[in-house]
Amino acid sequence: MKKSLSLVLALCLGLTLAACGTKKDSGTEGTAEKPKVGVTIYKFDDNFMSFVRRAIETSSKDIADLTLNDSQNSQATQNEQVDMMISKGVKSLAINLVDPQAAPSIIEKAKAAGLPVVFFNKEPEASVINSYDKAWYVGTTSAEAGIIQGKMIADAWKADATMDKNGDGKIQYVLLKGEPGHPDAEARTKFAVDEVKKAGIEVEELELQTGMWDTVKGKELMDAWLAKHGDKIEFVITNNDGMALGAIQSLKANGYFTGDKKMPVVGVDAIPDALEQIKNGMMLGTVLNDAKNQGKATSDLAINAALGKGVTEGTSWTLDANKAVRVAYVAITKDNLAVAEEAYK
Repeated sequence: MKKSLSLVLALCLGLTLAACGTKKDSGTEGTAEKPKVGVTIYKFDDNFMSFVRRAIETSSKDIADLTLNDSQNSQATQNEQVDMMISKGVKSLAINLVDPQAAPSIIEKAKAAGLPVVFFNKEPEASVINSYDKAWYVGTTSAEAGIIQGKMIADAWKADATMDKNGDGKIQYVLLKGEPGHPDAEARTKFAVDEVKKAGIEVEELELQTGMWDTVKGKELMDAWLAKHGDKIEFVITNNDGMALGAIQSLKANGYFTGDKKMPVVGVDAIPDALEQIKNGMMLGTVLNDAKNQGKATSDLAINAALGKGVTEGTSWTLDANKAVRVAYVAITKDNLAVAEEAYK
């Protein structure tokens, strides 16, 4: 009897273990784990980068496990975040650098861990990208925004003689520059003015200072320039819409945009707040810096890299000679606002 009971118990135990094993196997069979992608943004509260971040999150939803970090405009913080993400086992990195000069040290970290890295929005030197076979870039052609902005300024000036307040045939302008040394800031500043000159228009620079892409700093500088130059200013050129919005706040507080008192302001990015100002007649135009597609391209490349695929596999993106995906800029005025609005849907 005891022998029979022992045989029954052993049989039951064997069946139970077999059942458990079957359940475990069926639960994991055919399941693909989402790749872990580590992302840093130089600072979350940057107007434009907030939309790029949203596009990365949207494009990665349900297909990747994102670790998102706000580097708070500190390269030291960003370096620590990269170390942390590597230690947590991410399979690729997507880095919006605080300082483009820090790219070599980020690449060394990625290389040591055998990880691919996609830089975006702030472009490292081409030689740095080419120093590592698992490094790529997503962004724009920096000069293009300045060229488009310059054409916009020239066309507006030629179309409206009242912009030349003193009748001297020159544009007396002030320029709010982004972060010094940032490739986009340097290119936009140079090519916007050069393009105006190419159109045969003389210019006179009244002021050029950095507003660090920031709305508050843009307002503070515009306040100071209006106090110093007043109506001598004929054009406000800005490297981004954030600073343009600050300049508009200052101009409004000083009586502009009422009656015949106007001031042409141009920006770059075509963020929704700037589009509203164009609708309201308080901003002449901007240049669409396509946050939606920059975010999508960054996500696509980083996820493919994490999966060990070709970075552009299954996408519409193409790489140039410097292993970069270039997202085109578009001029935006009141005549084609819908183009920019579509980019933020």
